[in-house]
Amino acid sequence: MSEAVVIRIENLIKEFPGGIRALDGVSLEVMRGEIFAYLGPNGSGKTTTIKILSGLSRAGGGRAELNGYDIESEALEAKRQCGLVPQALNLDQELTVFDNLEIHRRLFGLPRQARRRIDELLSYIDLYERRISRVRELSGGMKRRLMMARALLHEPAILFLDEPTVGLDPDIRRQLWALVKQVQADGVTVFLTTHYIEEAEFLADRVAFLDHGRIVALDTPAALVARLGRWALDEIYPDRVESSYFETRDEAVAKATHSERPTSIRRVNLEDAFLKMTGRKLVE
Repeated sequence: MSEAVVIRIENLIKEFPGGIRALDGVSLEVMRGEIFAYLGPNGSGKTTTIKILSGLSRAGGGRAELNGYDIESEALEAKRQCGLVPQALNLDQELTVFDNLEIHRRLFGLPRQARRRIDELLSYIDLYERRISRVRELSGGMKRRLMMARALLHEPAILFLDEPTVGLDPDIRRQLWALVKQVQADGVTVFLTTHYIEEAEFLADRVAFLDHGRIVALDTPAALVARLGRWALDEIYPDRVESSYFETRDEAVAKATHSERPTSIRRVNLEDAFLKMTGRKLVE
């Protein structure tokens, strides 16, 4: 992985009417070729950040660069650096798979030779055999793959994925994980938001926890988990589960022996780290 900074954000602020601050001084750097996961509860500012970086919204303060281009003063060049897969499916359902990509080619002003790239991308996402199918005939997973291909058509340096696997079955979700890893292997930087903790834990090189518009932690998944310990003891109450964290399993067993509640011992995971550092659930 190159150590060049491909996304640079400095003190980003976004305020909505009523004095609501969606972003309250966010600063971070994402390195070239990295998969960076941006986690937080609904309303924490994740989608707002992506909208600002991709040119769909304007910041109220601060600055950001994509691959060296300022998103305000060099907006057109900055937009060329990124592809976006939004939460909502926004494909034209009545057009064919090929035509959805062909329209995108024309909107980006890509030459007719880029049609060869359309065929390459359809093979890449395993949809070449469905190139003349109408989009409405595709499964949810196929549509998500097509949206990813559309975002990659102009060969961006950065791919923004905003909840890319929401609503998909676990097996389809894992197929998309493999595709995201392949995109990274091809040199594209991936900036990901998700409500699936296991998705971030599997995919991401680094993770930022966002809460009330501020980053409260940023590190590798392993380092964030290590802040708590290696083993968790869950004590089960009628209305809640209380977790304690230990370096060794023996310590957890010793605590369980003296507990008056039903208990469970397990490995610490990234969700534990998120709950501990924010005090909030990822989905609220």
